[in-house]
Amino acid sequence: MTVILKRLSIADAEDLYQFESENRAFFEKSVPSRGDDYYDYNKFIIILDSLLEEQDNGECNFYLIKNEIGTILGRMNIVDIDPSNGHGNLGYRVGYSYTGKGVASQALKLLKEMIIQENSIKLLSAKTTVDNIGSQKVLEKNGFKVDNQSKGLNEKINDQYHEFIYYYRSFN
Repeated sequence: MTVILKRLSIADAEDLYQFESENRAFFEKSVPSRGDDYYDYNKFIIILDSLLEEQDNGECNFYLIKNEIGTILGRMNIVDIDPSNGHGNLGYRVGYSYTGKGVASQALKLLKEMIIQENSIKLLSAKTTVDNIGSQKVLEKNGFKVDNQSKGLNEKINDQYHEFIYYYRSFN
């Protein structure tokens, strides 16, 4: 399967809303809920506009992971970008129907190539739960290292505590 990484735009609103709605239950098993407002289309558009404004201001980069015919397979984001040191936080999610097919690995490889070309991000941080072996493999396959100082920290997601593994990747 060919994977394409495309910068998020307002033109993607309907398809993204459908993707997020279809995968809500799957995503909420492992990440905090985005809340019911996110799944009301009118409120979703307001939220999306706000995210696109943050993107335009250089605070974050939002990408859609698509296949060759334009179907959304997932998302990949760099958030909390600090322009003073080039540090950002990586997040990604792949729809239920596309997990285990190398989609996230291919998309992260494309993102790394973009980062190297643009030369604006110097360090990416990421985290995943200790039981999300697939995500750990995606990160490690793409050169991310475990941050041993943060290993094993717990965070609350959907009223349950989860143990996380923290990763980083330098682009210097």
